[in-house]
Amino acid sequence: MLQQTQVATVIPFFNRFLKRFPDVRTLAKARVDTVLHHWTGLGYYARARNLHRAAQIIQSEHAGIFPVCFDDVLALPGIGKSTAGAILSLAFHQSYPILDGNVRRVLTRFYAISGDVSSVKNQEKLWSLIQHLVPSKGGSAAAFNQAMMDIGATVCIRRKPKCLTCPIRSHCQARALGSADSLPTPRKSRVRLRRMITMVILFDPRGRVLLERRPSKGVWGGLWSFPECVLDADIEKWCESALGVSATFRHALPSIEHGLTHFMLEIHPALLTVSARDSDKLLSQDREWVRPEAVGKKGLPVPVKNILNQIDIQKNDPDR
Repeated sequence: MLQQTQVATVIPFFNRFLKRFPDVRTLAKARVDTVLHHWTGLGYYARARNLHRAAQIIQSEHAGIFPVCFDDVLALPGIGKSTAGAILSLAFHQSYPILDGNVRRVLTRFYAISGDVSSVKNQEKLWSLIQHLVPSKGGSAAAFNQAMMDIGATVCIRRKPKCLTCPIRSHCQARALGSADSLPTPRKSRVRLRRMITMVILFDPRGRVLLERRPSKGVWGGLWSFPECVLDADIEKWCESALGVSATFRHALPSIEHGLTHFMLEIHPALLTVSARDSDKLLSQDREWVRPEAVGKKGLPVPVKNILNQIDIQKNDPDR
């Protein structure tokens, strides 16, 4: 959970997640929808799918016991060199390094490494440095790794590093050069694009809405959402051509803005109705008709949950 998400945000999610999935076996047996539901709000949903799949592999290939061999840990979905090192070092006291964002920042300043930290050249240099620095004894390696992460998180911080209180300041090359504030070298800022879509909210005569599972790759991978079309499309004609059903436009809901990593998503929800005959055509493995108030256990993107909350069931139920 701490990959891509800050500690303060993670804590309540972590506690709820462990309460629902207290061990590997429980997580492995759970439906992916249940796992995604408990992940909703953390983003980067591939992490949840990888965690679920990793639990299944541990259960089936390692008798439910987390592996302690580096290659076996690295082979689990969603685990890279740094995460594998963190697990084996902190949990099993093996001598492996960690190279998370905090450690990269400390090393970059300590050795005054300029240029893009994410470049292949600098990544290789940082890995070489940290592998030589980590103590050979497992217990000492765990303490070293924790100390490096803590220095990066509390002292060698991203902006205005607290060099005067840093325990390794006397040997820091960036401090000696007066370049601590300018390292790591900032990436070129990207213009955040805006994407506008229409979310097509189809109601059947029983007051149910259509949800479809999104592809596993891409935005909100594996979650349940509404069908989408481009903003300026004729929605009724789009339903005929894309979904093969006749739908009647009812009204729109207020638009919603939702920030994603690389762009701002502007969502325009539109409510339509379909006949009972046409509603049956839409049923499939990845499409379901559900009552808006009964979708609590599905993995839903935050904007979809917000849209469902906007819908007044009494007002919008065609049977009433």
